Amino acid sequence: MPRRVVLITGPTSGIGAGFAHRYAADGYDLVLVSRDENRLTELATELRDEAGRAVEVLPADLAEPADRGKVAERLAAGVDVLVNNAGFGTSGEFWTVDPALLQSQLDVNVTAVMQLTRAALPAMIDAGAGTVINVASVAGLLSGRGSTYSASKAWVVSFTEGLAGGLQGTGVGIHVVCPGYVHTAFHERAGIDMTSLPSFMWLEVDDVVRETLADIGRGKVVIIPGFQYKALTTATRMMPRSLARAATKAFGRGRGRT
Repeated sequence: MPRRVVLITGPTSGIGAGFAHRYAADGYDLVLVSRDENRLTELATELRDEAGRAVEVLPADLAEPADRGKVAERLAAGVDVLVNNAGFGTSGEFWTVDPALLQSQLDVNVTAVMQLTRAALPAMIDAGAGTVINVASVAGLLSGRGSTYSASKAWVVSFTEGLAGGLQGTGVGIHVVCPGYVHTAFHERAGIDMTSLPSFMWLEVDDVVRETLADIGRGKVVIIPGFQYKALTTATRMMPRSLARAATKAFGRGRGRT
Protein backbone atom coordinates (compact mmCIF):
# COMPACT_ATOMS: atom_id res chain seq x y z
CA MET A 1 0.00 0.00 0.00
CA PRO A 2 1.23 3.57 -0.64
CA ARG A 3 2.72 5.27 2.38
CA ARG A 4 0.77 8.10 3.97
CA VAL A 5 2.09 11.61 3.35
CA VAL A 6 1.76 14.77 5.42
CA LEU A 7 2.72 18.25 4.21
CA ILE A 8 3.60 20.72 6.97
CA THR A 9 4.29 24.43 6.55
CA GLY A 10 6.57 26.13 9.05
CA PRO A 11 8.00 22.86 10.42
CA THR A 12 11.49 23.96 11.50
CA SER A 13 10.57 25.01 15.04
CA GLY A 14 7.78 25.17 17.59
CA ILE A 15 4.41 23.58 16.90
CA GLY A 16 5.30 22.77 13.29
CA ALA A 17 8.35 20.81 14.42
CA GLY A 18 6.20 19.03 16.98
CA PHE A 19 3.79 17.91 14.27
CA ALA A 20 6.69 16.82 12.05
CA HIS A 21 8.21 14.59 14.73
CA ARG A 22 4.84 13.15 15.73
CA TYR A 23 3.74 12.31 12.19
CA ALA A 24 7.15 10.78 11.42
CA ALA A 25 6.85 8.62 14.54
CA ASP A 26 3.35 7.61 13.42
CA GLY A 27 4.69 6.28 10.11
CA TYR A 28 4.03 9.16 7.71
CA ASP A 29 6.35 10.34 4.98
CA LEU A 30 6.75 14.10 5.06
CA VAL A 31 6.85 17.14 2.81
CA LEU A 32 8.38 20.06 4.70
CA VAL A 33 7.78 23.65 3.58
CA SER A 34 9.75 26.65 4.87
CA ARG A 35 11.72 29.57 3.48
CA ASP A 36 14.82 28.49 5.46
CA GLU A 37 16.35 25.79 3.29
CA ASN A 38 19.26 25.08 5.64
CA ARG A 39 17.03 24.41 8.61
CA LEU A 40 14.70 22.35 6.42
CA THR A 41 17.61 20.17 5.34
CA GLU A 42 18.75 19.72 8.94
CA LEU A 43 15.25 18.72 10.05
CA ALA A 44 14.84 16.34 7.11
CA THR A 45 18.09 14.58 8.00
CA GLU A 46 17.05 14.36 11.65
CA LEU A 47 13.67 12.83 10.77
CA ARG A 48 15.17 10.33 8.34
CA ASP A 49 17.66 9.20 11.00
CA GLU A 50 15.12 9.26 13.83
CA ALA A 51 12.14 7.56 12.19
CA GLY A 52 13.40 6.21 8.87
CA ARG A 53 10.82 8.17 6.91
CA ALA A 54 11.04 9.61 3.40
CA VAL A 55 11.25 13.39 3.71
CA GLU A 56 10.81 15.84 0.83
CA VAL A 57 12.17 19.36 1.29
CA LEU A 58 10.24 22.15 -0.42
CA PRO A 59 11.78 25.61 0.18
CA ALA A 60 9.14 28.33 -0.21
CA ASP A 61 8.32 31.76 1.16
CA LEU A 62 4.54 31.72 1.61
CA ALA A 63 4.41 35.51 1.43
CA GLU A 64 5.33 35.20 -2.27
CA PRO A 65 2.64 34.24 -4.83
CA ALA A 66 5.02 32.14 -6.95
CA ASP A 67 6.16 30.11 -3.96
CA ARG A 68 2.58 29.57 -2.77
CA GLY A 69 1.86 28.30 -6.27
CA LYS A 70 4.75 25.84 -6.05
CA VAL A 71 3.42 24.38 -2.80
CA ALA A 72 -0.14 24.31 -4.17
CA GLU A 73 1.07 22.30 -7.16
CA ARG A 74 2.62 19.72 -4.82
CA LEU A 75 -0.61 19.50 -2.82
CA ALA A 76 -2.68 19.00 -5.96
CA ALA A 77 -0.65 15.84 -6.61
CA GLY A 78 -2.10 14.43 -3.39
CA VAL A 79 -1.30 14.22 0.32
CA ASP A 80 -3.13 12.56 3.19
CA VAL A 81 -2.71 15.39 5.69
CA LEU A 82 -2.07 19.12 5.31
CA VAL A 83 -0.89 21.08 8.35
CA ASN A 84 -1.14 24.82 7.71
CA ASN A 85 1.15 25.93 10.52
CA ALA A 86 3.23 28.78 9.06
CA GLY A 87 2.40 32.20 10.46
CA PHE A 88 3.92 35.13 12.29
CA GLY A 89 3.13 38.12 14.48
CA THR A 90 4.86 41.49 14.75
CA SER A 91 5.59 43.99 17.50
CA GLY A 92 4.69 47.67 17.41
CA GLU A 93 1.37 49.41 17.06
CA PHE A 94 -0.59 48.97 13.83
CA TRP A 95 -0.13 52.60 12.75
CA THR A 96 3.66 52.44 13.14
CA VAL A 97 4.38 49.11 11.40
CA ASP A 98 5.66 48.96 7.80
CA PRO A 99 2.60 48.31 5.57
CA ALA A 100 4.65 45.85 3.52
CA LEU A 101 5.27 43.77 6.65
CA LEU A 102 1.57 43.82 7.50
CA GLN A 103 0.77 42.63 3.98
CA SER A 104 3.30 39.80 4.31
CA GLN A 105 1.67 38.80 7.57
CA LEU A 106 -1.73 38.68 5.87
CA ASP A 107 -0.32 36.70 2.94
CA VAL A 108 1.22 34.05 5.22
CA ASN A 109 -1.46 33.87 7.91
CA VAL A 110 -4.52 34.05 5.65
CA THR A 111 -3.85 33.85 1.90
CA ALA A 112 -1.55 30.84 2.15
CA VAL A 113 -4.06 28.96 4.31
CA MET A 114 -6.81 29.59 1.77
CA GLN A 115 -4.75 28.73 -1.31
CA LEU A 116 -3.08 25.63 0.09
CA THR A 117 -6.32 24.25 1.48
CA ARG A 118 -8.01 24.85 -1.87
CA ALA A 119 -5.17 23.02 -3.62
CA ALA A 120 -5.27 20.02 -1.29
CA LEU A 121 -9.01 19.35 -1.09
CA PRO A 122 -9.88 18.06 -4.60
CA ALA A 123 -7.49 15.09 -4.39
CA MET A 124 -8.60 14.33 -0.83
CA ILE A 125 -12.27 14.44 -1.80
CA ASP A 126 -11.60 12.18 -4.79
CA ALA A 127 -9.88 9.72 -2.46
CA GLY A 128 -12.68 9.96 0.10
CA ALA A 129 -10.18 10.60 2.89
CA GLY A 130 -7.89 13.30 4.18
CA THR A 131 -7.26 15.76 6.97
CA VAL A 132 -6.52 19.49 7.04
CA ILE A 133 -5.20 21.01 10.27
CA ASN A 134 -5.10 24.80 10.42
CA VAL A 135 -3.03 26.22 13.25
CA ALA A 136 -4.69 29.41 14.46
CA SER A 137 -4.45 30.83 17.98
CA VAL A 138 -6.57 31.57 21.00
CA ALA A 139 -6.02 35.16 19.81
CA GLY A 140 -8.48 34.37 17.04
CA LEU A 141 -11.15 33.77 19.67
CA LEU A 142 -10.30 36.72 21.96
CA SER A 143 -10.38 40.20 20.47
CA GLY A 144 -7.66 42.60 21.56
CA ARG A 145 -4.53 40.44 21.59
CA GLY A 146 -2.89 42.27 18.71
CA SER A 147 -4.92 43.77 15.88
CA THR A 148 -3.86 42.18 12.59
CA TYR A 149 -2.61 38.93 14.13
CA SER A 150 -5.86 38.35 16.02
CA ALA A 151 -7.86 39.24 12.93
CA SER A 152 -5.90 36.84 10.74
CA LYS A 153 -6.39 33.99 13.18
CA ALA A 154 -10.10 34.79 13.56
CA TRP A 155 -10.34 34.41 9.78
CA VAL A 156 -8.70 30.98 9.99
CA VAL A 157 -11.18 29.88 12.68
CA SER A 158 -14.20 31.06 10.68
CA PHE A 159 -12.84 29.62 7.43
CA THR A 160 -12.31 26.22 9.04
CA GLU A 161 -15.73 26.11 10.67
CA GLY A 162 -17.41 27.04 7.42
CA LEU A 163 -15.56 24.38 5.45
CA ALA A 164 -16.22 21.72 8.07
CA GLY A 165 -19.91 21.91 7.31
CA GLY A 166 -19.37 21.76 3.57
CA LEU A 167 -17.06 18.74 3.84
CA GLN A 168 -19.48 16.57 5.82
CA GLY A 169 -19.99 13.26 4.07
CA THR A 170 -16.85 13.54 1.91
CA GLY A 171 -14.54 11.58 4.20
CA VAL A 172 -12.32 14.66 4.57
CA GLY A 173 -11.98 16.40 7.92
CA ILE A 174 -10.83 19.95 8.61
CA HIS A 175 -9.85 21.21 12.04
CA VAL A 176 -8.46 24.39 13.60
CA VAL A 177 -6.23 24.35 16.66
CA CYS A 178 -6.20 27.49 18.84
CA PRO A 179 -3.29 27.30 21.29
CA GLY A 180 -2.50 29.98 23.82
CA TYR A 181 1.05 30.83 24.85
CA VAL A 182 3.38 27.98 23.89
CA HIS A 183 7.07 27.62 24.70
CA THR A 184 8.45 28.30 21.20
CA ALA A 185 10.57 30.99 19.51
CA PHE A 186 7.41 32.74 18.21
CA HIS A 187 7.36 35.69 20.60
CA GLU A 188 11.12 36.20 20.50
CA ARG A 189 11.07 36.39 16.69
CA ALA A 190 8.18 38.86 16.85
CA GLY A 191 10.04 41.04 19.35
CA ILE A 192 7.40 40.60 22.07
CA ASP A 193 8.53 40.54 25.72
CA MET A 194 6.75 37.74 27.57
CA THR A 195 8.78 37.67 30.78
CA SER A 196 5.87 38.84 32.95
CA LEU A 197 3.47 36.08 31.86
CA PRO A 198 2.53 33.70 34.72
CA SER A 199 4.09 30.27 34.34
CA PHE A 200 0.74 28.46 34.48
CA MET A 201 -0.29 30.10 31.20
CA TRP A 202 2.47 28.41 29.20
CA LEU A 203 1.85 25.25 27.18
CA GLU A 204 4.39 22.75 25.84
CA VAL A 205 4.60 21.87 22.15
CA ASP A 206 4.24 18.12 22.67
CA ASP A 207 1.11 18.62 24.76
CA VAL A 208 -0.45 20.85 22.08
CA VAL A 209 0.23 18.27 19.37
CA ARG A 210 -1.01 15.38 21.51
CA GLU A 211 -4.25 17.13 22.47
CA THR A 212 -4.83 18.25 18.90
CA LEU A 213 -4.56 14.76 17.43
CA ALA A 214 -6.69 13.29 20.22
CA ASP A 215 -9.43 15.86 19.58
CA ILE A 216 -9.25 15.22 15.83
CA GLY A 217 -9.90 11.58 16.63
CA ARG A 218 -13.00 12.69 18.55
CA GLY A 219 -14.22 14.69 15.58
CA LYS A 220 -13.77 18.16 17.10
CA VAL A 221 -13.49 21.03 14.64
CA VAL A 222 -12.29 23.83 16.95
CA ILE A 223 -9.56 22.56 19.26
CA ILE A 224 -8.35 24.57 22.26
CA PRO A 225 -5.42 22.86 24.02
CA GLY A 226 -5.02 23.35 27.75
CA PHE A 227 -7.67 23.52 30.48
CA GLN A 228 -6.75 27.12 31.30
CA TYR A 229 -7.50 28.26 27.76
CA LYS A 230 -10.71 26.24 27.52
CA ALA A 231 -11.87 28.00 30.69
CA LEU A 232 -10.74 31.43 29.48
CA THR A 233 -12.43 31.22 26.08
CA THR A 234 -15.63 29.80 27.59
CA ALA A 235 -15.78 32.63 30.14
CA THR A 236 -15.20 35.38 27.59
CA ARG A 237 -17.89 33.99 25.28
CA MET A 238 -20.41 34.56 28.06
CA MET A 239 -19.33 38.17 28.66
CA PRO A 240 -20.54 41.26 26.81
CA ARG A 241 -18.00 42.02 24.09
CA SER A 242 -16.97 45.30 25.73
CA LEU A 243 -16.15 43.49 28.97
CA ALA A 244 -14.32 40.72 27.11
CA ARG A 245 -12.17 43.32 25.33
CA ALA A 246 -11.33 45.00 28.61
CA ALA A 247 -10.39 41.67 30.21
CA THR A 248 -8.24 40.68 27.25
CA LYS A 249 -6.50 44.06 27.25
CA ALA A 250 -5.69 43.77 30.94
CA PHE A 251 -4.62 40.13 30.87
CA GLY A 252 -3.57 39.46 27.28
CA ARG A 253 -1.26 42.42 26.86
CA GLY A 254 -2.57 43.35 23.43
CA ARG A 255 -0.85 46.74 23.16
CA GLY A 256 2.43 47.06 21.31
CA ARG A 257 1.91 44.25 18.85
CA THR A 258 0.01 43.69 15.65
